Amino acid sequence: QVQLVESGGGLVQAGGSLRLSCAASGSILTLDDMVWYRQAPGKQRELVARISANGRTSYAGSAKGRFTVSREDAKNTVYLQMTNLEPDDTAVYLCNAIISTNGGVWSHYWGQGTQVTVSS
Repeated sequence: QVQLVESGGGLVQAGGSLRLSCAASGSILTLDDMVWYRQAPGKQRELVARISANGRTSYAGSAKGRFTVSREDAKNTVYLQMTNLEPDDTAVYLCNAIISTNGGVWSHYWGQGTQVTVSS
């Protein structure tokens, strides 16, 4: 069984910064893409940032230049450094990872999410 646990959310003023973490644990053989999504009340879930196994990154337009995604495979962890936060960044941030477990089965896994609230 694999679990993803996000942390680092909170309340911050506009212009501030937060660093989110998502740690994977369990019977992990290989981590592939690791992705941050967010979902605000009444809105669809949207992709924020992605990092591939070889470190290639991609971002939503709203995140470019402000957010940085990174990973530390030795800790099975992905990070999202968020700077110059805006009230529109308020959402639950969720981590998704493509992971192969013992036996070579690849699956998507989701964390439970961490709340980010940006006040104006």
